[in-house]
Amino acid sequence: QVQLIESGGGLAQAGESLRLSCAASGRTFSNYDMGWFRQAPGKEREFVASITWSASSTNYADSVKGRFTISRDNAKNGLYLQMNSLKPEDTAVYYCHAHRNLTKTTISVWGQGTLVTVSS
Repeated sequence: QVQLIESGGGLAQAGESLRLSCAASGRTFSNYDMGWFRQAPGKEREFVASITWSASSTNYADSVKGRFTISRDNAKNGLYLQMNSLKPEDTAVYYCHAHRNLTKTTISVWGQGTLVTVSS
């Protein structure tokens, strides 16, 4: 089972860019579909973007489509989220998520989160 550690959060002004990284431990990272979620203060956690284990397919929330790009490097056990044209409403704790369906169970792993704050 993988363990996930996010980094790259911080303070940005509206219109600027940030790049989040998620470092995964373990030798089976390439078996997992991966995603980014976020949780703003007082709100529920929401989907941001996802990428399949082979990087053959990506998916984005409408609110970030065209501004954010998810990518992965299986050789480096890394997941990334390039965030451009940031808006104040992007302020949230961003979580890395690993997901894998097995025959009789599902594996779901979360990172501890990294805070992104966007000022207007």
